[in-house]
Amino acid sequence: MVARGARSIGRAAGLPPIALITDFGYRDHYAGVIKGVIAAIAPGAQVIDITHGIAPQAVAAGAIALAQSWRYFPRRAVFAAIVDPGVGTARRAIAIETIAGARLVGPDNGILWPAAQAAGVRRVVELTAARYRLEGVSATFHGRDIFAPAAAHLARGVRLGALGPAVGEIVKREFAPPVIEREHELCGAVIYVDGFGNLVTNIDRVSYTRWVSRFRGNRLSVKLSRGASIELYPAYGAAPAGGALAIFGSFEMLEVAVRDGSAAARFAVGAGAPVTLRAAKAPTMNNSSKKIKPSRNRSR
Repeated sequence: MVARGARSIGRAAGLPPIALITDFGYRDHYAGVIKGVIAAIAPGAQVIDITHGIAPQAVAAGAIALAQSWRYFPRRAVFAAIVDPGVGTARRAIAIETIAGARLVGPDNGILWPAAQAAGVRRVVELTAARYRLEGVSATFHGRDIFAPAAAHLARGVRLGALGPAVGEIVKREFAPPVIEREHELCGAVIYVDGFGNLVTNIDRVSYTRWVSRFRGNRLSVKLSRGASIELYPAYGAAPAGGALAIFGSFEMLEVAVRDGSAAARFAVGAGAPVTLRAAKAPTMNNSSKKIKPSRNRSR
């Protein structure tokens, strides 16, 4: 009855949802505890687990997950992205209000930057106000003691400026190297490996479309640092069973996959592996070849 009543309060009050991205995993109590803290402060807020399966300390993967997620939530949603290898150090805890409306909470280690850049930064504060933290902040669990309370208070309607002083600059990290164009080649790298073993690259559809316009009629293929050339397909199911393929997936980035399998396991590569998209002239028939005369004894 308590949980049902809490959900009813949330709908009546119109509280925005709180979405979580962490590397806490599903074995320990950590993810559950931060949801308990949120429930105690903002019992009417819906809490959505985007994922707790980010690899430990993989800030880049957390940043990509947040950047791929925020735009599909209600405008005033609050996101707590907690992948924090610097917890307990001098790195700042921050909250960002974006022009698009999303509020982002997490460590100032770059995890919030790709989403904030895409959504537009309106203002940033450092989370220092004691009244919006738990008492006795741990040196190892800021997710529980700082980030979860901040997210819950924002969802309840507390102004961003009440959480702490304004911050002028935040850590800006680019987790994907620039795509490089060479003669007949577009060179990138794997930036994310999903749970299916798909290798997502930094080659976006816009860059690809611009590049490929120079090579109309050419045969296109993708090559990883290991393995043979891979053909592009419009869907996973279009490739032969067990076959490797390249495809533009939901990230709108080129990815390498294996139908009904794992590209990461097949090719034994991960984030950082080089990927090259190549354009080669399609083979043509040699007009100088001799014509073969049909047999007079052709069977029907």
